[in-house]
Amino acid sequence: TSNPASLAFGSAQVGSSLTLANSLTNAGGSSVTISQATATGAGFSISGLRVPFVLRSGASVPFSAVFRPQSAGSASGGITVVSNASNPTLTVSLTGTGTAPGTLTIAPTALSFGNTTVGTSVSQSSSLSASGASVTVSSASLSSAEFSLTGISLPVTIAAGQSVPVTMTFTPQASGSASGVLTVGSNASNTATQSLNGVGVAATQHSVSLSWTDTNSGIAGYNVYRGNSAGGPFT
Repeated sequence: TSNPASLAFGSAQVGSSLTLANSLTNAGGSSVTISQATATGAGFSISGLRVPFVLRSGASVPFSAVFRPQSAGSASGGITVVSNASNPTLTVSLTGTGTAPGTLTIAPTALSFGNTTVGTSVSQSSSLSASGASVTVSSASLSSAEFSLTGISLPVTIAAGQSVPVTMTFTPQASGSASGVLTVGSNASNTATQSLNGVGVAATQHSVSLSWTDTNSGIAGYNVYRGNSAGGPFT
């Protein structure tokens, strides 16, 4: 016998999976040899049973049934267990529904940071949004080390119709044009990307020229100090 006799997985997004527990029990008075255990139906599989094996009288063995929908829509299948029991072919019916994955968008799709002094940083805001179904964002990679992403802790699930803010920062490491691409990995039907560009400019060099005329004041020399802020402190 199977406990339960059938399994209903409910809904699962295409690309994800659901697992339900089941067990086989020998309710008879003698041992049973189970020779085969197979799953049929698109997206259904089993794990935890290594056949052949002997199930003694009154014993049970657990196993798992897995539903990994291949497409949107209703799915059905079964688990067939072959043995030398009085019911040599046991069938466990399986049902589930595949739902279309959500869509992930990033706005804006491109950011331009303009001219930024080397060694300093400039930031701009963006947002990640899910539509159609919830989306779980698992990774975010950048093609250039001069750009960075903050404001989000991964993994994160975004409900359909909702969005989360993120911050992109440009920190040029050298003078010249810089570009990069943010690639966001998720279980969405698409891969969201954002193009990034900016220009690193060298820091402006400043100089100060000081001069004076000694008027026979008797002063032997001068000490010149550079203040850290306007107006001092200095003597």
